[in-house]
Amino acid sequence: MREIDVKTVTDEVSKLCIDANLILSEEMQSAIANAERAEDCPLAKEILGQLKENMDIAKEDRIPICQDTGMAVFFIELGQDVHIVGGSLSEAINEGVRRGYTEGYLRKSVVGDPLIRENTKDNTPAIIHYDIVPGDSLKITITPKGFGSENMSRLVMLKPADGVEGVKQVVLDTVKSAGPNACPPFVIGVGIGGDFEMVAKLSKKALTREPGSHNPIEHIAALEKELLSEINSFGIGPAGLGGKTTALAVNIETYATHIAGLPVGVNMCCHVDRHKTVIL
Repeated sequence: MREIDVKTVTDEVSKLCIDANLILSEEMQSAIANAERAEDCPLAKEILGQLKENMDIAKEDRIPICQDTGMAVFFIELGQDVHIVGGSLSEAINEGVRRGYTEGYLRKSVVGDPLIRENTKDNTPAIIHYDIVPGDSLKITITPKGFGSENMSRLVMLKPADGVEGVKQVVLDTVKSAGPNACPPFVIGVGIGGDFEMVAKLSKKALTREPGSHNPIEHIAALEKELLSEINSFGIGPAGLGGKTTALAVNIETYATHIAGLPVGVNMCCHVDRHKTVIL
């Protein structure tokens, strides 16, 4: 049994909060640069260039890529041969968020009660998803989620008879409805299957995959490519001002489901698809 102290967890989470908000992954940076090179519309090309410049400034000056530094969402893979010592794992993660958002001068965007709406002033509590996995390591992935795009997301409980065409329509309608309000170009996370709450988690976890990667299931990978092509034919473009770069990626995750249902979740994300991972 391997032991990991909660102090180590807090330190690493604090770094993740700051780094995720200041530096996009190399794959995300490459996706935007490639889109700029391929874009035919002069205005769209100019906007994509501005997004690149913004990323460079954020990295160099150590300031957030976006003023909405998001609600901290975590996907935790805890090895079954790991023993967390010194306190609670969830409390350690929240302490890391508290420290990272304070020391990193990141905007605090969380209210403690959804109706009274008093700011907690430290961006806690985080949203934490746990999976118990084989092994003796602890994998922590953060995806700070801004709500301009989150608010344009959608969950639909289709009938099995709606099939793949019904799934496509949900995704396409969601993107059309989002339009410029979700800050395109998008990364679109799609969940298919499971149940009501599982499909939402799948769609959020899909956003932690890098653009250009594809689901290992052949027909799902083909669906990702088909949807991306169709979405980019909409002409919404960067900032909603036209062009062929409406989305940088469509990532789909699936799970088994009930014979009577076909849940579909679409989690919209702007071009600032922030995610960082550390393995302890």
